Amino acid sequence: MLNRRPLATSTFIAALVVLGAAGCSSAASPHTRPASSAAASVPPARPAKDWPTYHGNPARTGDVAGLPRAGALSVAWSRPLDGAVYGQPLVIGQTVIAATEQDMVYGLNRATGTIRWQRRVGTPEPLSQQPCGDLNPLGITSTPVYDQANGLVYVVAQSGRRTHVMVGLRVSDGAVAVTMDVPSPDHEAAYDQQRGALALYHGTVYVPFGGHYGDCGPYIGSVVGMPASGSGKVVSYLVPTAKQGGIWASAGPVISSGGRIFVGVGNGAPGAVRFDGSDSVTELTPGLREVSIFAPADWRMLSADDLDLGSMSPVLLPGGRVLQVGKSGIGYLLNAASLGGVNGQLAQARVCAAFGGAAVSGSTAYVPCYPGALTAVQVTGNQLRVRWHGPQGAWGSPVVGGGAVWVANWDAGILYELAQRTGAVQQSISLGGPLPHFVSPTLSGTLAIVGTLRGVVAVSGA
Repeated sequence: MLNRRPLATSTFIAALVVLGAAGCSSAASPHTRPASSAAASVPPARPAKDWPTYHGNPARTGDVAGLPRAGALSVAWSRPLDGAVYGQPLVIGQTVIAATEQDMVYGLNRATGTIRWQRRVGTPEPLSQQPCGDLNPLGITSTPVYDQANGLVYVVAQSGRRTHVMVGLRVSDGAVAVTMDVPSPDHEAAYDQQRGALALYHGTVYVPFGGHYGDCGPYIGSVVGMPASGSGKVVSYLVPTAKQGGIWASAGPVISSGGRIFVGVGNGAPGAVRFDGSDSVTELTPGLREVSIFAPADWRMLSADDLDLGSMSPVLLPGGRVLQVGKSGIGYLLNAASLGGVNGQLAQARVCAAFGGAAVSGSTAYVPCYPGALTAVQVTGNQLRVRWHGPQGAWGSPVVGGGAVWVANWDAGILYELAQRTGAVQQSISLGGPLPHFVSPTLSGTLAIVGTLRGVVAVSGA
């Protein structure tokens, strides 16, 4: 988890770095699996007004095609709500879906921000009752997901100290159609926190779990697959570590077009002798069976020094490649067909300490860096090259549209429009105050919609 500040700025790259294939292990890891028959693939950029899941699609590309070039930026509307909106707002037709830490879900008018409906789905947990943490209260932290097949939007709420509940609501009026308690595979529900975005594939809602801020207690990271219908088989994956190994990055599980699920895993039990699945990229089937795994050679050190590899969700790239960057600042390029086991990377390069969710456009990944600035990483074959850095403080999770990269400074409450090719600031606008950590804009037509510590703001001209 985000337990202390990342490495000092000496961790960050100051010039372009190009490394070919490096550090590949000749010995097979006990966690290496045969190559998967289905290649991981990245969907094309989507022409979107709708935004049904984190970064717009199951692969979390955050790349929107067909948007016009940005005009002059201005606040189209600002809607105060009853609490902080940490999850990325969704857009379904003319309705914006926003969920708050007060366990409230809102349907807002996309054009005006007017509240169309609101629904309480749980009882938020005050900080005084949490084992540790930094959210007060703790309600809905993750980004919801929409199922076009049944017209329901799903949220997972903290309700009391030991309950996580999945609720499916009709987008049209907020009526509750599905309610299910989400089990804790580690049997330590009081120590589990649900921060990563929900994902959806073929009728299953995937719910990742990590720990509370501070890494207290005996939690173990997991993913739970819940039936979107509200009845049927529940599946789960528990990281095979004795402690921790949280799956907590805000982008949540990343799903390829073939249904392969990739998650980034955080620190495991300090002092582990054998590799325990922590500080990894783990590939899972839709039934949440482990297929392949990657971890750096120094996974023990990463756990000992709180340098989660899973502080950012994996990035799917063209050509069957996966990019993973964690708190240590090293970017690892992996083969999506078989992740390679311990020390099985195709290449590695120093990038930045990364947190949240990256965006992908073509062969370039836009990596959220903290502290520091958004960093564009070009992938060519088995090489990584840092192309540019954005302005200092532009460290939120980015999205791409209209020839620009959109990213926020969450401390200053500023939304930046950056030139996609160079990272230069083209425009910026104040959103009126600090924003949630790892905040990421939603692009919908000419609007950029941002969750804030007080509600939702829509910026026109995007």
